[in-house]
Amino acid sequence: MQASAAAIIELARDPQYVGGTVGVLAVLHTRTQQLNLHPHVYCLVSGGGISDDATTWHPARRKFLVPIKALAKLVRGKFRALLQRRCPDLVIPDAVWQRPWILHVTAWGNGEQAVLDYLARYVFRIALTNPSLACSVARIVGLDDETVSIQCKDRKTGQARTCRLSGEEFMRRFLQHVLPRGFHKVRYFGLWHPAQRHNAARVRQMLQLEAPAKLNPPQDPIVAPLVPHDAEPVPPIEPMICPHCHQGRMIFIRRLTRQQAMGP
Repeated sequence: MQASAAAIIELARDPQYVGGTVGVLAVLHTRTQQLNLHPHVYCLVSGGGISDDATTWHPARRKFLVPIKALAKLVRGKFRALLQRRCPDLVIPDAVWQRPWILHVTAWGNGEQAVLDYLARYVFRIALTNPSLACSVARIVGLDDETVSIQCKDRKTGQARTCRLSGEEFMRRFLQHVLPRGFHKVRYFGLWHPAQRHNAARVRQMLQLEAPAKLNPPQDPIVAPLVPHDAEPVPPIEPMICPHCHQGRMIFIRRLTRQQAMGP
């Protein structure tokens, strides 16, 4: 997870790609459809990055973030360096590091709903869906005193098929995907790292300022007020246009009382 995120952040900082620090949410997956051990990482990356001086937002090009081949080589190199550093006694043949690593990069969507759809697919799922739940994707399709049958998908044909395992083999495959105590399945890097919260807040403000303004909102019919005239006004959701220059936009933060206004 660390090697993948570091490679994405390093490559995205190149001015010919993004030119800023992107946010990376890394999710660890350890299984295949047949519950075999196959560790791999899903990364949700922001569609742009913030400059080094935290003053400019650099959006990524449309449906392009970084080159896939260059990213694959960089991930492989960083993973090898981290493995040698943490496991210096582990001997791995050089031929292993000459094989190409498989990466897939695609534009996932825009807005909050796209992020939620991604997280729902990869973060909250377990190795198998509980068959007792009212869910159409329950994976356990058969069960007797000796065997368990699960539904899986053939990678070559894409067709669904049934895999029948002994009870011992099923438990062995399932339990190898239970993460150790204290291990974080989801980790944050770059702009989404907890140490970068101030820059993340700055980026949200930048993106809000870049959103198209509603200069001529439709006039609502005059109706009787629903609250007393002396009630605290509710700040508008949309940014307000500056009444002086008619170009700048104001963002409501909070209203100060008279006592607060007299403070430092």
